[in-house]
Amino acid sequence: MNMKKTIEEELRNMNAPAPDITALLDRAMTEDLVDVAYATVDSPVGQLLAASTPKGLVTLAYTEGRIEDVLERLSERVSPRIMEAPERIDTVRRQLDQYFEGVRKDFDLDIDWSLSSGFARKILRATARIPYGKLLTYRDVARKAGNEWASRAAGNALGSNSIPIIVPCHRVIRTGGGLGGYTGGLSKKEFLLDLEGALEV
Repeated sequence: MNMKKTIEEELRNMNAPAPDITALLDRAMTEDLVDVAYATVDSPVGQLLAASTPKGLVTLAYTEGRIEDVLERLSERVSPRIMEAPERIDTVRRQLDQYFEGVRKDFDLDIDWSLSSGFARKILRATARIPYGKLLTYRDVARKAGNEWASRAAGNALGSNSIPIIVPCHRVIRTGGGLGGYTGGLSKKEFLLDLEGALEV
């Protein structure tokens, strides 16, 4: 068995009738045989893949058509026991919809920080506390994480942020006002900041 495949893929490869697959998937969920549940989410900034563990949301990735790459990364770094389970992602989807509609300014979700560690995790936790519509510089975030001279390390941590939007790395800019980089591309960063009213007209 290829452990990098999701549980759902393995079951489908067995050529079982659809009802049997559904029953097996339901059983896997109820018997806690799944460590990572995922679903795709449509948004104004493109398709996202949201994945959760029992601890909370572990990733929210811009798929850019590379869903398998995201799942393989989760399989290698979190657990190979992965299954598509949209109902487990309903709360994430609902809060994202509210955010993009402009009616939600704070996310109320548990976060699983498994994909970050050390100083990078401190940077991401500091970033998670940046208020809606506010901007901080890389140095500001590094200072909040305990080392104001670690701007480059802050940039690297934000560039590998596995939970963009929810952990709002789009709210971090360069000293002097330049937008800096963004894992989803600058156009997405501009869209999110414009949505939040953070960009000057």
